[in-house]
Amino acid sequence: MKIAIYPGSFDPATCGHIDIIERAASVFGKVYVAVIKNPEKKAEFGFEDRMKMLKGATKHLKNVVIDSFSGLLIDYAKKKKASAIIRGLRAVSDFEYEFQMALTNRKMCPEIETIFFMTGSQYAYLSSSMVRQIAKLGGPVSGMVPKNVEKELKKTSPTKA
Repeated sequence: MKIAIYPGSFDPATCGHIDIIERAASVFGKVYVAVIKNPEKKAEFGFEDRMKMLKGATKHLKNVVIDSFSGLLIDYAKKKKASAIIRGLRAVSDFEYEFQMALTNRKMCPEIETIFFMTGSQYAYLSSSMVRQIAKLGGPVSGMVPKNVEKELKKTSPTKA
């Protein structure tokens, strides 16, 4: 069975993330959606909340496992016996950073491929930071995030987005 890792902070998960997860799940036998534990990065949502939201948004995908990791992604991928790392691309602006990261990972572990998925065009504009800002300002986020994530955003928004 081919195993892939889709890493990210998912703060919060957007419909673009779910699009990538669903498509990766159709290609790989198992997909670990790995939430990064990065103490240096200040997340809007707590680690457990992000895990819970992802589990709710992906419960329809039987071959997707929501997990977490800290340290090097490549070490986590080896531990899970993954053959691929999934990365989502929205625009050309994402490519330079993602390309550099993919080459670095290949240098450390050439047997694990990085596979880029272009997000669906309907989600190309979406980012977690944009969604957080819209929600904080009381704007509508329906259609930008899964329904369970939308509910959590409404709870944390001072203006109840």
